[in-house]
Amino acid sequence: MSRIQGILSQLYNENYIPKYDMIYLLENLHEGSREQLFDCARKIRSKYYENKVFMRGLIEFSNICSRNCIYCGIRAASENVDRYRLSKDEILSCCKEGYELGYRTFVLQSGEDRWYTASKVADLVSSIKELFPDVAVTLSLGERSYEEYKLWYEAGADRYLLRHETASRNLYEKLHPDGDFDNRRQCLYNLREIGYQVGAGFMVGLPGQSHYDLVEDLYFLKELKPHMIGIGPFIPANSTPLAKEKAGRVEDVLVMLALTRLMIPESLLPATTAMGTLDPRGREKALMAGANVVMPNLSPIATKSKYQLYDNKICTGDESAHCRMCIEKRINSTGMKVDMGRGDSLIA
Repeated sequence: MSRIQGILSQLYNENYIPKYDMIYLLENLHEGSREQLFDCARKIRSKYYENKVFMRGLIEFSNICSRNCIYCGIRAASENVDRYRLSKDEILSCCKEGYELGYRTFVLQSGEDRWYTASKVADLVSSIKELFPDVAVTLSLGERSYEEYKLWYEAGADRYLLRHETASRNLYEKLHPDGDFDNRRQCLYNLREIGYQVGAGFMVGLPGQSHYDLVEDLYFLKELKPHMIGIGPFIPANSTPLAKEKAGRVEDVLVMLALTRLMIPESLLPATTAMGTLDPRGREKALMAGANVVMPNLSPIATKSKYQLYDNKICTGDESAHCRMCIEKRINSTGMKVDMGRGDSLIA
């Protein structure tokens, strides 16, 4: 048995390997061992979630953001962004359409837009829960205070997505000139303490990112043990300082997805739109590497193209019903089946 095979065997059986073995794995994987890794990831996913892929309805309700993350297409300093906010009624209308299409999880995402005060968000959440008591509400609104997170949880929010972005302090501070590395992490621990199902995650292929940085991401996630982990490629965006940088590679994201499945086997892993943007079959490949969540877009067509975190985002002209059926066909093509239920994580 080769060293790589031995490392993969230990990772499969114990869900853990020392960092030096993880570094060795990342530096020495070849085509055959990658396929072995993906096969291990599929087996582990099947053990916990069978062949189910959970569908979430994504509503991008504001592209206004107060932050200046240097990779993001809707950063505050970008002047060529057509800004918008959806009203409460418009958001509820998206939820109604999604509910009729079978969705039982709504993901409400925006830039860090403080126009949506704590009380406005709480009112929105409670209204969704009143209209649709059997759905899960996921929020992704960035960094807020402990008190705000608690208010929204008490209003009925079930989940919160907040990518940690990178576990490297040095890289984080380069990418987030107005960010606070420690506060970002503290927010994740606050959310867990309050009782949310928590989502974290990171990008692959960031300028200056090393194998060591990616390994640190995996071991931070192992410690945090979030319920959902979003991993996608870096894709450059116009009007940002990184506009001319190379995008991350789909193949590298697939490796990190599979390793994450093996390290945190009960987590939920999305096959992201960004993967489909870089590769026409990127989402299918992600499912074949251990992912088990997709998030079709329920936002109004008039605003879909305005929420451009990166260039050339796909599906911005699709009706919600078309998007729903298209994704299901893609999922079925991998031998997996759509589950339209809440799709709660098995992590306690």
